[in-house]
Amino acid sequence: MKKLKITQTRSIIKCLENQKRTIKALGLGRPNYCNILPDNPQTRGMINVVKHLVKVEEVSE
Repeated sequence: MKKLKITQTRSIIKCLENQKRTIKALGLGRPNYCNILPDNPQTRGMINVVKHLVKVEEVSE
């Protein structure tokens, strides 16, 4: 199963409330924090909401 390394690149100050909640749900919170999550439709949907705040890389197991 593929995994995604998600790195927050920008701050969530002045972002919409649903974007702030999505960043927290992804396990991030500050710029340069990263988290590795499974590549599934739920994760892809959350990334799509905050695509301007994060960088995504594919990671092989």
